[in-house]
Amino acid sequence: MKVAIVGGGVMGCATALALAERGADVVVVERAVLGAEASSAAAGILGAQAELHGREEDVPLFTRARIAWTNWSGALRDASGIDIGYRVSGVLRVGRTEAEALAIEREVAWQKSLGLRAELLDGPSARRVEPELAPDVVAAAHFADDAQVDPAALLRALMALLARTARATVRTGTTVHRLLVEGDRCTGLSLDDGDLRADATVLAAGSWSSLVPGLPADLPAVRPVRGQIVLLDERPPRLRTIVLGGGGYVVPRGDGRVLCGSTTESAGYRKEVTAAGVHAILGAALACIPSLGAAQLAATWSNFRPRADGDRPLVGRSSLAGLFLATGHYRNGILLSKVTADAVASAVLDSPSPRVTG
Repeated sequence: MKVAIVGGGVMGCATALALAERGADVVVVERAVLGAEASSAAAGILGAQAELHGREEDVPLFTRARIAWTNWSGALRDASGIDIGYRVSGVLRVGRTEAEALAIEREVAWQKSLGLRAELLDGPSARRVEPELAPDVVAAAHFADDAQVDPAALLRALMALLARTARATVRTGTTVHRLLVEGDRCTGLSLDDGDLRADATVLAAGSWSSLVPGLPADLPAVRPVRGQIVLLDERPPRLRTIVLGGGGYVVPRGDGRVLCGSTTESAGYRKEVTAAGVHAILGAALACIPSLGAAQLAATWSNFRPRADGDRPLVGRSSLAGLFLATGHYRNGILLSKVTADAVASAVLDSPSPRVTG
């Protein structure tokens, strides 16, 4: 079976590897270079519990996705020789007001009622977990099983493995003009240099997914949501736990790098870093971790989270035969990358659709 994949980010590359491992011949088509967009710009929080926000329907998927990372991270490291920065660093969601403390107490009680490991901490107990917390933190939810990964290193590992996989071909700098549709079936892609016919086509183009002509009319739109990030360099490294609070997050990599984010902006495809964005990010970070005020400002960047209308990822078969989806994951693309890749590979290879190539 020949499969064409639109998009060379984490989602597209992971899906390509999952398909190739199961015997498919895969062509990844990327308009720029692999991982140039949201994948390499993400913070890499594997917040299976921190990102639930009361959505009970997400509990099975998110926890399964986190479990998948425990094996996948080691397999990627062993196969590629690249450390992807996987660490079970835990997450603290902190509150600095009584209202925030009450919300945290309710969140912990709800998660514990579902059998998840979550701990309600008062201020002194939270500072024993993370000594750099601000003195005015009055409560925290501790999700000790949540983890992190370095998305840029993850992309390098996936690219290295794709390069060594005989069944995978990567075509960068290639624009998809439209889906090829014959009758009621997608049969591949129309590209700059001609048609690429395929038995199955996977849409994994992130925030650009809805720009591909020829998509079925009932497909929910995927829209870009800009997020800005500030990278600090803390010397010597002191922060050890991911901290969420004040509308932002702080992610220590363990080597002195600390990612602070992020904004949530409807700015179209404008990839600017703004003064207001940086001000808001640093304000939230320093309110939670005052010692970061002495850290060096190392870099800033922004990119787009792909948010699907309806706020649900688009995964698996579409209404158009031959077209499969791996997009619209919004804030949880890195967390859900492995389970999405496996689900899409299973949907493609289990599909009863006839071959349209060779």
